[in-house]
Formats: sequence, structure tokens, C-alpha cells
Amino acid sequence: MTRHLTIVTGASRGMGLAMAQQLLDAGHDLLCISRHHNDTLGVRAARDGRRCEQWARDLSQADTVAMKLEGWLASQPGDDFASATLINNAGLLPSIAPLDAIPAGDIAQAMRVDLEAPMILTSAFLRATRNWAAVRKVLNISSGLGRRAMASQAPYCAAKAGMDQFTRSVALEEAGKANGAKVCSLAPGVIDTDMQVRLRDADPSQFPDIGAFIGMKDKGALDSPAKAAAKVLAFLARPDFGANPVADVRD
Repeated sequence: MTRHLTIVTGASRGMGLAMAQQLLDAGHDLLCISRHHNDTLGVRAARDGRRCEQWARDLSQADTVAMKLEGWLASQPGDDFASATLINNAGLLPSIAPLDAIPAGDIAQAMRVDLEAPMILTSAFLRATRNWAAVRKVLNISSGLGRRAMASQAPYCAAKAGMDQFTRSVALEEAGKANGAKVCSLAPGVIDTDMQVRLRDADPSQFPDIGAFIGMKDKGALDSPAKAAAKVLAFLARPDFGANPVADVRD
């Protein structure tokens, strides 16, 4: 068994796209789930003769995506894969403002994408691959803000803290199973993405920590998406992946 299957959410841009590109270069079969197709990624896969399926799906409707994923996995030749990995990377940053200034619908949307979707997709992935002989891994992309509160970031902080905690619970569950999956909620460091741009462009009267984000950019402290992706994938490949279910790529 030499084939490796990796499922990546939020793979159409930023670090998710960089991970997808690097995984293609490493010869993985890919399933990418994002709000939009990335035509460049598709062209790259076709050029290199790699398998890269892309689903344009809204992860705020994760139950329907998970149903499709579970059916798709059931149709795959599980015995052909040496490994099967789910990377829950997609994230949504709601309004950068105090909680009482964020519309209820925006809070609900953020929680669905940032916490509910990873939980539902992880459940579907584990269930569908339960009897596979492949090494199974779940990598949840968390954030330092799940471990350190910040004003005007309540929904995002809450979702990432929830991601850390549900990962701990799943790790305990899988540890008691034959060929249980290795799971980890990983903070990837600070990355120069659209999210960082939004934070730097926020209203200073609404976001007291804006100076810290401007300072990181000015000091060159942000990783490029490609560099961050390489660090995350190297962490995923570590033989002790999952030994600590909540980790930081800088550990």
C-alpha cells in the first residue's frame, strides 16, 4: 500500500491551498472541500497526473457535506491506502468587534464553520474509515487564540477553544480502539493571510489589540502560507503525531 489519501477543507486559498499543493507534490490523492473551486490547483493536479477532487461546498451546512463525505469514503478502495487523513483547516473570522456588536447570525455562522463543521466531518471520517487498515489521522487547525483570550474575538476564541477540547475527547476515545485514529489540534503560528489583513485593518476603537498585529507584520514575524504549510505538514508526518492532542507547530 503506497497511496495516501488526504482530505483538506478550506483548500482554495491561503495555507489550505499551500498544503494542497505540497501534498500533490508528495503524491497524495486529494479531496478538497471549500466554498469555491481553485482552478489553478486543478490544472496543477492534471499536469502532474495526480488525483485531486474538489467540492464547492458551504461548511455552514456541514451535515449535508458530511453525508456526502461518508458516502464517498465508503466507495473508496480502503485497502489500497497506507494512510487516510482529514485536515480541518477551513475557518471563518466574524466581525472584529465586541460580542454585543456582532449580529446573532454572524456569531452562529462562525460557530458552525469553525467548530460544528470540524466535529461533524471528523465524526463522518472516523465512522467511514473505521475498518480501514490504513494509518488514520485527524489534524484540526486551531489557533493561539483558542488558548489565550482576546477582546473583540469572542466567537473565534470560543470556537478554537472548543476545537482543542473536542480533540482531547476524541483522542481519548480513539486510544481505546484497535487502529484508533491519531488526532491533534494544532496551532500553526502566525501566517500572512487574508485573516491577518482584516485584523490589521480593523477599527482601532473596536479592537484594542490591533497594534500587536500591525507590529508582527512590520517586524516580519509572519510566515508565508507556503512556509506555514510546510511546518504543519512536517508536524503531521512526525512519528509521535497525536501523542499530544493539543499542540503548537512551534513545539
